[in-house]
Amino acid sequence: MPSFEPLTTARLSLVPFDPETARAVVSGDLSSLDPAPGWPHEDTVDGLSGAVKYGWPAGWMVTFADKVVGDCGTHGPADKDGAIEIGYGLAPSYRGRGFGTELVGAISGWLLGQPEVSIVLASTLSDNVASRRVLEKNHFTFVGYGDDGQALYERGL
Repeated sequence: MPSFEPLTTARLSLVPFDPETARAVVSGDLSSLDPAPGWPHEDTVDGLSGAVKYGWPAGWMVTFADKVVGDCGTHGPADKDGAIEIGYGLAPSYRGRGFGTELVGAISGWLLGQPEVSIVLASTLSDNVASRRVLEKNHFTFVGYGDDGQALYERGL
């Protein structure tokens, strides 16, 4: 997988994490950032930790008005069949404003434009109606439930 590129939506800038910033966030050092209250969250640190440990691209910081309001990325590189899984999250005060729909559209569109990617996967808590709606608005299809009860979605070319 190539390095992630900066992406923009109507209201957001998706800024790729550089390795130094990813390591700083994992260690709790936010001194070089202007984070929204509630960011980073536990899933942010978990996702960045995997990227730092395995050397994967760490994903994007989601910024609005120069404030980091969320993050998004992948759960590693695409597999041999071209499937790649995304994850995303926003600070609580930035939810319910359409930002999730914008960021998922941007990253899934960019990923599907990469030659090694043919399908984008996502999962969410089965009762997380807002997250499920974000995926559906971005042309993801519900494909069932995982062993852990998560709702599974996919979007192909």
